[in-house]
Amino acid sequence: MSSSKLHLGLSSVLLAVALTAGSIALGSVRESPRVDVATAPRAAGVGGLQAHLRSQPADFSGWATLGLAYVEQARVDGDPSLYPKAGEALARSLKLAPGNDQALAGRAALAAARHDFAGALADADRALRANPYSERALCTRIDALVELGRYGEAAKAADTADERRPGIPVFTRYAYVRELRGDVRTARRVLEQALHGATSPGDVAYVATQLGRLAWNQGRYDSALRHYGRALAADDGYLPALEGRARAQAAKGDGAAAVRGLEQVVARAALPGPLVALGELYEARGDRARAREQYALVEAWTALARAGGVDVDLDTALAAADHGDRALALRAARAEWARRRTVHTADALAWALHVNGRDTEALPYARRATSTGYRNAAFLHHRGVIELATGHGREGRTRLAAALRLNPGFSPLGAREARAALEAAR
Repeated sequence: MSSSKLHLGLSSVLLAVALTAGSIALGSVRESPRVDVATAPRAAGVGGLQAHLRSQPADFSGWATLGLAYVEQARVDGDPSLYPKAGEALARSLKLAPGNDQALAGRAALAAARHDFAGALADADRALRANPYSERALCTRIDALVELGRYGEAAKAADTADERRPGIPVFTRYAYVRELRGDVRTARRVLEQALHGATSPGDVAYVATQLGRLAWNQGRYDSALRHYGRALAADDGYLPALEGRARAQAAKGDGAAAVRGLEQVVARAALPGPLVALGELYEARGDRARAREQYALVEAWTALARAGGVDVDLDTALAAADHGDRALALRAARAEWARRRTVHTADALAWALHVNGRDTEALPYARRATSTGYRNAAFLHHRGVIELATGHGREGRTRLAAALRLNPGFSPLGAREARAALEAAR
């Protein structure tokens, strides 16, 4: 699908949902990969659905809707303990109506939320065999292929989804696939088209936040802040926009505002990405005790998530490599690489190998992380450091300079380390 072919029909009902595919980077830690649930019911509807199903227990569609509502509530609240409830509701729907596409698409979304992307792909395909026009299944299929590192297939899946069910969920996924391939211009143009046609506050907040993330990742902080401002004007409590604004403020040097913003975010949803970001901001200003508290909360969240059936190896590897048990980081990164081979897992494995003193082994993975053309300063920083450590001085200096040129405030700690390494190498 070319951007000129992109349909302009926009879905009128879309939740303001999480950023996909771990796309925000701060230093070596990204927001954990979370697949948004297109057109899922708002968490506020869980009580009403439960009441309805008490009086109409044979409503298979209602059980499927409740399952998706639990997935959405878990995302909003950062509470993976709700995933087993989602699984039970979806299983009930399938028992009442075997093979119904709503429940299969819901099960795919649940698998994606748990980071079981192979399972998500299988269930999305099953749902699409039952209903080729299921928007939820079409979107989850794209997400699963992206998270499995099958980027060419993901692009084709986005084309198919655009033909069948054009709308904001597809537009944003298509843009991200193009960004992963280094085509930032097309990604931005597609998102701008989507924002132009967005009408509901949820749509505006979601797409504007995606534009803010894209701008931040390219070091365009003023533009990022404008987009986040528009998102928050539409929904002043939208957590991804609050988090993104804080990261942009940190990059511009306004650490106090960034800390206030991230404290607000983690008070509502203590997820690994903002926790580590806040910890690094505390550490950058010398408050190591409060930084350690945030890193400890990451460990608590991963334990809770694991109990809810979530694969947390990537989260563990990213956090532990810089702020925890380095041997654990390497074990987790290897386990995640065995399951899926994306640019994010390649970068995580490369860095985990590096902090364990295994730079020669790390280099191929660092190169693979940047092989698609994806423009990410943290990836470039990691590759540059590893190249310097393996005797590739010229390449390492080039990579570190590129990271700082692309996004000079990509991390309070990582950017400082990149500048120090570049100066020492010179």
